[in-house]
Amino acid sequence: MYKYIIGKKVYVGNGEAVLDNNGIGYRFFISDKTAGALLASSENEAKLYTYLNVREDAMELYGFHSEDELNSFKMLITVSGIGAKAAVSVLSVLSPEKLAISVLSDDAKAIAAAQGIGLKKAQKIILEIKDKIAKDKASLKNAPSVKGSAVYDDNEDDCSEAINALIVLGYTPAEAASAVSSVDTAGKSLEKIIKEALKKITEDKNTCR
Repeated sequence: MYKYIIGKKVYVGNGEAVLDNNGIGYRFFISDKTAGALLASSENEAKLYTYLNVREDAMELYGFHSEDELNSFKMLITVSGIGAKAAVSVLSVLSPEKLAISVLSDDAKAIAAAQGIGLKKAQKIILEIKDKIAKDKASLKNAPSVKGSAVYDDNEDDCSEAINALIVLGYTPAEAASAVSSVDTAGKSLEKIIKEALKKITEDKNTCR
């Protein structure tokens, strides 16, 4: 119905935001991270990407600070048993990037940290959207193969997954492969490999400035 709405910030808090657009007050349900972004901005106006949730007894408007958060929300509500409010709860504790890392690294505990999301629901989320996240980026098709590489003899499958996770997050295949190859992967979990590779990329970028 609406792609986004721009309006003056009237209210932000308690999981809600109200924007005034030409005298009409639009009420949105929002995540804590979107609330934080709205409150941190000194601008009087704000832009929220929207999703209209239609139920038998209500029509609810959800607002998101970024399209990435909106897309993550849409993906989460495809999971059976995960409604709009549960999806917002997940996005209140995990950014779209961290959600992707948690799913690709099978980190159910990180997802279960969201209010109302237990470990079983978190595992269900991982099961049902892992392939969708991987397919969401066409660049995954260009991911370099690490099979048979001497660098990854001990856990080459985890390293392949780590490279794919970094590509999903927007890094080039070359950046992803280089970062993972710089990590001492022996005895480390997939989540740990991804975190150390991300740290390496950040350090390299800061060095180049």
